[in-house]
Amino acid sequence: MPDIRPFRALRFDPGVAGDIGSLVAPPYDVISPALHEALLARSPKNAVRLDLPAVVVGEDPDERYRRAAHTLAAWRSDGTLRKDPRPSVYVHEQTYRVPGTSLARTQRGFFARLRIEPFGPGSSVLPHERTLTGPKEERYRLLRATGLNTSPVIGLFSDPAGAAAAAMAAVVLAPPLTDVTDDDGVRHRLWAVPAGGDGTAETLVAAAAAGPVTIADGHHRYETAVRYRDERRVAHSAEVDPAYDFVLMLFLDAGGQLTVLPTHRLVHGVGAADLARLHGGMDSLFEAEPATPAALAQRFGAAGGLAGGEGRFGLVTTDGAWLLQARREAFAKLLTAGGEAVRRLDVTMLGAALDVLLGIDAAAVASGERVAYTKSAEEAITAVASGGHADAAFLLEPTPVASILAVAQAGDVMPQKSTYFYPKALTGLLFNPHEQ
Repeated sequence: MPDIRPFRALRFDPGVAGDIGSLVAPPYDVISPALHEALLARSPKNAVRLDLPAVVVGEDPDERYRRAAHTLAAWRSDGTLRKDPRPSVYVHEQTYRVPGTSLARTQRGFFARLRIEPFGPGSSVLPHERTLTGPKEERYRLLRATGLNTSPVIGLFSDPAGAAAAAMAAVVLAPPLTDVTDDDGVRHRLWAVPAGGDGTAETLVAAAAAGPVTIADGHHRYETAVRYRDERRVAHSAEVDPAYDFVLMLFLDAGGQLTVLPTHRLVHGVGAADLARLHGGMDSLFEAEPATPAALAQRFGAAGGLAGGEGRFGLVTTDGAWLLQARREAFAKLLTAGGEAVRRLDVTMLGAALDVLLGIDAAAVASGERVAYTKSAEEAITAVASGGHADAAFLLEPTPVASILAVAQAGDVMPQKSTYFYPKALTGLLFNPHEQ
């Protein structure tokens, strides 16, 4: 079973650092260059200076990570960041509207430390997607320089008895430590729940530790933490239960109100012969119903409110638009690798369709030369319909949380860009220092 621990978080002191709204930032992997500049300008103490230090032309590539370490030391010295006096778990609530819909949802979880385990048979930490070398190297260099988890891995746990939900519902009745609304209109609130208090922290830890934890988001951060732990163990083999054996995680109840958004596919290099091949073979894999781009934009723009997993897709090409329903029996002949859970995924079937209908195999997808991605159905359609930078767009519904858990529990992994959990946890609400 997973080993989950309270910890003493580093947090901004608003009396020194200023308004928390000017200090927090989205996770590093969703920050565009323009947003990065805006965050740097928002405050000289914005968390982006630790989580995504700026690249300066002409300087040593590692200098940005050394700069982050110096910034961290300065902020701890001048009181910008203060370490909480007692080990705690930290309840986190996000109130938001599902993009493209009028649905309002509240998501609750808690931050704690998770003991790092390598993936594999017998592990109580389960992945669901493949990772890329580049992002892991960048995160590793930052972690090695700062000794700090600047942003959390997101983990899913199962609590059918509802003990964690009940405990968090009681916690949020009290005034929060932090209450901030981000640029997307998501409200984030945070409470510290000290260990050894009224038993609430222990209830939350026990609920999340009752079974395996599935990584929902942050696979690169987790694998980086494994590498960092192994390196530190070589140099500090005599330490007992060191903090670098753990990683910061936001634990979410898989049975709660979670939102998974789809990632749509933009396909390039589709010529007249490819379109003829696509249209000629489409009916063998799908039931195809003619549609309009506007109708598809409306349907798939609100996909975050759909259950997903039913094998439905939108297709827009330079010569038309269709709503597609997968013929599962046809795909059964094409999909042989992996277990039933991963073979049933919409993204898995779409991968096979791209190969059969357009000659875009897994290697071509991985290269990034033929397929690009967007969260916006409208953007995907516009890229094709307006004679933009794509020749075809495949629109998807979300991957259900139950399917994610099933794939992970079977020991399989999903294709790239299969899930996008929304909303993201803000960077800067708290940090996990690799110290006791």
